[in-house]
Amino acid sequence: MFDHAYQNYMDHAYPADELMPLTCRGRVRGLEPSRGDVDDALGKFSLTLIDTLDTLVLLNKTTEFEAAVRRVLSDVRLDNDIVVSVFETNIRVLGGLLGGHSMAVMLKEGRQHMQWYQDELLNMAKDLGLRLLPAFNTSSGLPYPRVNLKHGVRGPETRTGTETDTCTACAGTMILEFAALSRFTGDPVFEEHARRALDFLWEKRQRNSNLVGTTINIHSGEWVRRDSGVGAGIDSYYEYLLKAYVLLGDDEFLQRFNTHYASIMKYISQPPLLLDVHIHKPLLPARTWMDSLLAFFPGLQVLKGDIRPAIETHEMLYQVTKKHNFLPEAFTTDFRVHWAQHPLRPEFAESTYFLYKATGDPYYLEAGRTILDNLNRFARVPCGFAAMKDVRTGSHEDRMDSFFLAEMFKYLFLLFAETDDLPFDVEDYVFTTEAHLLPLSLSTSPYSSPIASNRTTDEELDDSNFDWTCPNTRLLFPDPAFPRNLREPIRGVVDKSCPRPAPYRYVEPGMGRPPLRAQDFMANNPEHLELLRRMGVSLIHLKDGRVQLVQHATQAVSAVAAEDGVRFMQEMMELSSQQQKEQLPPRAIQIVSHPFFGRVVLTAGPAQFGTDLSKSATGVRGFVTVAEPYRGCSEITNAEYVQGHIALLQRGQCMFAEKARHIQKAGAIGGIVIDDNEGSSSDTAPLFQMAGDGRSTDDITLPLLFLFHKEGNILLEALKEYREVEVLLSDKSLHENLCILLTEEKKSPLLCVGVCDPCTPFILSC
Repeated sequence: MFDHAYQNYMDHAYPADELMPLTCRGRVRGLEPSRGDVDDALGKFSLTLIDTLDTLVLLNKTTEFEAAVRRVLSDVRLDNDIVVSVFETNIRVLGGLLGGHSMAVMLKEGRQHMQWYQDELLNMAKDLGLRLLPAFNTSSGLPYPRVNLKHGVRGPETRTGTETDTCTACAGTMILEFAALSRFTGDPVFEEHARRALDFLWEKRQRNSNLVGTTINIHSGEWVRRDSGVGAGIDSYYEYLLKAYVLLGDDEFLQRFNTHYASIMKYISQPPLLLDVHIHKPLLPARTWMDSLLAFFPGLQVLKGDIRPAIETHEMLYQVTKKHNFLPEAFTTDFRVHWAQHPLRPEFAESTYFLYKATGDPYYLEAGRTILDNLNRFARVPCGFAAMKDVRTGSHEDRMDSFFLAEMFKYLFLLFAETDDLPFDVEDYVFTTEAHLLPLSLSTSPYSSPIASNRTTDEELDDSNFDWTCPNTRLLFPDPAFPRNLREPIRGVVDKSCPRPAPYRYVEPGMGRPPLRAQDFMANNPEHLELLRRMGVSLIHLKDGRVQLVQHATQAVSAVAAEDGVRFMQEMMELSSQQQKEQLPPRAIQIVSHPFFGRVVLTAGPAQFGTDLSKSATGVRGFVTVAEPYRGCSEITNAEYVQGHIALLQRGQCMFAEKARHIQKAGAIGGIVIDDNEGSSSDTAPLFQMAGDGRSTDDITLPLLFLFHKEGNILLEALKEYREVEVLLSDKSLHENLCILLTEEKKSPLLCVGVCDPCTPFILSC
């Protein structure tokens, strides 16, 4: 599998940074459409090759390693005028060069390979380290998130240096690589800067909860995002505190880690879940979903020696993996997909390897086999392995990130390898967050300079936290069935709703059930409204027809109900945000009969059910008629007029789907719902999608569109004056094209009512 990925990169992508496995070509920054921050990892320095160097040695590919080192030395430039992520460049490129140097030195000492090597990779690493150092030129010592490899961060030519925020992991994941660089070269400047950044983050922790936020202002030290977890944005900060102790032997790092870890287990860990909280109110959850980056945490718990919660969380992740084939980029507390992508991340494989090392339980070999099989079944393509665009559909994305070669194959190979399969003892090395190998001998390196510590000489370390660091697992688990007993209760939980940490404590009648979820909420359901009231949530109807939710925790019937109310509100915000991202494009209602002849186009909102007009080339055309009753909330009494027509309805009193079913039963070919809020207009109110009624809407086959009051009145006035009005319901984009077409042909100007932007350059009345 490694050969398939690596050889396709070398054949189709090198010297580009990454392989695009679907189109069999290299990804070169600036030549491909920008992907935003993701592209900050690309610096035109053959990223994948550098990231893969020490993997080649671990997999006994010494000849290929020697050839790869020669390629790096001859082809790679580090002085490109390009802005890169300090964090990604540190862990992938600097880490890759240092890992490659460690392997080259080890092989050279074996006197069989790399006899020509004279620290060339280390010299490149120092050059790169010096190019990253300008990013640390801040009053706090926290690095800027980006740096120009050629010009640094100062001056207009750098095209960076204006950022004010960085993530905690971005600033706190430098110490391993920078300390290794200092100790390999004898220059303490790198380690000093990395320690200063860590010291600042430690000082800025929330002193009551001992947690850190996700994003911090690099100048003032104020927390910008105050949610705290162990996933994206924070993850490797905790990892590097513990591993800095392992690599450098400085007890202060371990004490800081243990202080944080106690708070993580107190507030964030809700076995088997790991849920973000607010640093100032750590008993309040900050979100109701988890991201896949937290999958590294069971492996870190193994290093810490806390095996029980590692087994529990890993089992939860394993069940989610078996449910979706891969870990979705984010998933909810009831294990449904939140973000559907999976860029072939290695963190779950990493934790699987560490747990197998800790327990010797062959169950983790089976977990590794599942990872292998799914990669080969679902991600393998002719030119490599492709990231999953959507784990639910199996669709691919044209990317194969460098970490796939740097990490995934290391951990999987180590999981299955016998001692004789390994060219060296991995126990002599520590893995960086990118799985690069740094030798533990650096802790006693004669080239290291004494680094000043902030701790005073008479300050005593608290030894109580050290008791369970790196224990012997045979002493912890004398019964080989013990890990299995921990896993069993978790196994069936993924296919059920989210388990509560404790039995539900409501005592009110009818409340002994899981709390109301945002996706299930129906505003016209009296039972749901009563549940809201108990949670301290009130529903306010706004003048434009929307509703607003407000929570007052003090009005909840109990503390648990208030907590559920907070969770409901958070879910509702996430649901609303997600729906806005997934907004269908606006639709159009064009009056095509005399005397309009298509010159009046009304902007309409779509429905989440019925005919999808964006997939219809012709749309739906027909004469309009007013349904009776106008609200459409009961059986249509003028069905003989509605049949074969497009029915006009008024908003209110029942669900949109119910109106659609009634006019469909009467024989209508489409429907238009007009807002009952007088004065509303698409000019001033945001368009929205008409939602279903909480049950299947597959039975609704006609198109239903929504008009605000102002646009609806235009249609009603036309019907009142001309009696027979024919309209075309279609996708708005058709009319944007029509707009331009009619203008270019210099026909009569369009009456644009809250529609098509392409009109504006031509017709001022738009």
